Amino acid sequence: MARFSDEFKYSIIKRMMPPSNESVRAISKETGLCEGTLYKWKKQARANGIAVPGGEIETEKWSTQDKFLIVVETASLSEIEMAEYCRSKGLFVEQVEAWRDACIQANGGIAQQAAKLQRDLREKDRELKNIQKEFKRKEAALAETAALLVLRKKAYAIWGDPGGE
Repeated sequence: MARFSDEFKYSIIKRMMPPSNESVRAISKETGLCEGTLYKWKKQARANGIAVPGGEIETEKWSTQDKFLIVVETASLSEIEMAEYCRSKGLFVEQVEAWRDACIQANGGIAQQAAKLQRDLREKDRELKNIQKEFKRKEAALAETAALLVLRKKAYAIWGDPGGE
């Protein structure tokens, strides 16, 4: 089994990245490497935080994972560094900013939704406690009424019906 250097792997992965965006199939035909091997390298690169689009030239067809990785890569860049990064990758600064906004909106929406669900859950818990409290009160009243009926029946048995004389 052939062992390839990290530099060689990175050079192949770099060809899959912007601005080239070469497809795995094209690289496989040219280099003679198995497509499965190239996909494995691509998957490992993604796992290491490198954005490797799926051979798509149109950036809007990139996976959300690749877009997110680009946002993460550019998060700490200055305006000048961002412009340089985008030029090297064949992207527009506006695209990356739009992707960043989408990430922020997605996370904000989830947080708001989670907070609302938490409030609803607390409200339902309070409602359940009130219902249980009311149930216990009614159960106690019913037990008291049953006890009074039993005592009344025993009293009638001992002293007779006071209204029936």
